[in-house]
Amino acid sequence: MAVMAAIVLPEAALADAALADDAADWLHGITVAGQVEGGINANPARPANGVNFGQFFGDRANQAQLDQLTLTVSRAVDPTVQQMQVGFLLRGLYGADGRYFNIAGITDRAITSRYQFIIPQAHLDVHLPLMRHGLDIQAGILSSPMGVESLDPALRPFYTLSYTTEYSTPFEHVGAMVQWHLTSHLDALFGIDTGNQVSFGKGDNNDAPAGYFGLAATGLAGGRLSVTYLGRVGPEDSVRALGNRANSAQRFWNDLSGTFKFTDRFSATAELNLLHDAGLHANTYSAVGYLSYQVSSSLTLNARGEIYRDDTGLLVTSFIADDAYMRSTLGQPTRTQSAPATTYGALTLGATWHPTLGHPVKLFELRPEIRFDRSLNGTHPFNDLRNTGQFTFGIDAVLGF
Repeated sequence: MAVMAAIVLPEAALADAALADDAADWLHGITVAGQVEGGINANPARPANGVNFGQFFGDRANQAQLDQLTLTVSRAVDPTVQQMQVGFLLRGLYGADGRYFNIAGITDRAITSRYQFIIPQAHLDVHLPLMRHGLDIQAGILSSPMGVESLDPALRPFYTLSYTTEYSTPFEHVGAMVQWHLTSHLDALFGIDTGNQVSFGKGDNNDAPAGYFGLAATGLAGGRLSVTYLGRVGPEDSVRALGNRANSAQRFWNDLSGTFKFTDRFSATAELNLLHDAGLHANTYSAVGYLSYQVSSSLTLNARGEIYRDDTGLLVTSFIADDAYMRSTLGQPTRTQSAPATTYGALTLGATWHPTLGHPVKLFELRPEIRFDRSLNGTHPFNDLRNTGQFTFGIDAVLGF
């Protein structure tokens, strides 16, 4: 027994020490980051309702605003490592952008004024070394993976968003997403959630789930090309608006995007999108193109062109009241402004000045842009439904720590 104790006790102590080291390493991998963005979007037509039609970010004409103040705590997983890993991401956001990325039943009633608080991400991340290349799972509050543009201003080229991003891709989910790495260059994507920007109980607008499916290919054409297709199916309309048929009336989303790097400095991105809503009997079709050229280490020039068709006028809407977007999501009456069926054309030119400032500033960006939107079929959706076109001049600043 004395001999056995001499053997077992050191082994137990070594095991405890190894677990303690693993826990310390895991905790050491936790990072904390902050970011702030503010801007202004000028409109020389000065719409009486104060809103730039068809724009979510920078929607208030000629008014400076705090767009986002975010704090992120995270522990990332590395999908290239063949061992089980557990991580997480928790992000809080306060600002004007929160009005459009809120989640019903979670934070939509926390603040209903212009500046709102949301939790855009709060998920557990697990990497499983299965089926040769591994499997990644995220569960909790998730940002939508569909589309080119992101809520995070540091991950998109412009202050304002495209029509496709605003009206034909979802924003936030409560659910789970899986990324199955089929090969070193091809991933299968699928997931299930409660719907776009809704949760459970009174925070849901119908009683049915929705989900994703798709493929993502990277490192093609000698590492210069990446392509992603994502489809999504599920009811998204409100029972309050459509009655019980909202539980079975499917919305079909389809988004195909690709980026090609001509050189280390010059790249092009294209996005094609098709949406059909059986409950509203509505369709949208769109094509968006982006060009990006890095002039120097601190200056990048960007261009975006888009054609977007809303064939009923039910999708493209300006939300006048501060809580109008979420009230509309739940089918509640509120103040909005819509146009007839319209084919929209939009051209945006901009620049990003991003000098390296050094510790503790991890990121600084100053982004001026000029944008022209126009109805291509003669309707008058802009500036209080008076004009066929709309000029806006925007600029925002992003500071990350």
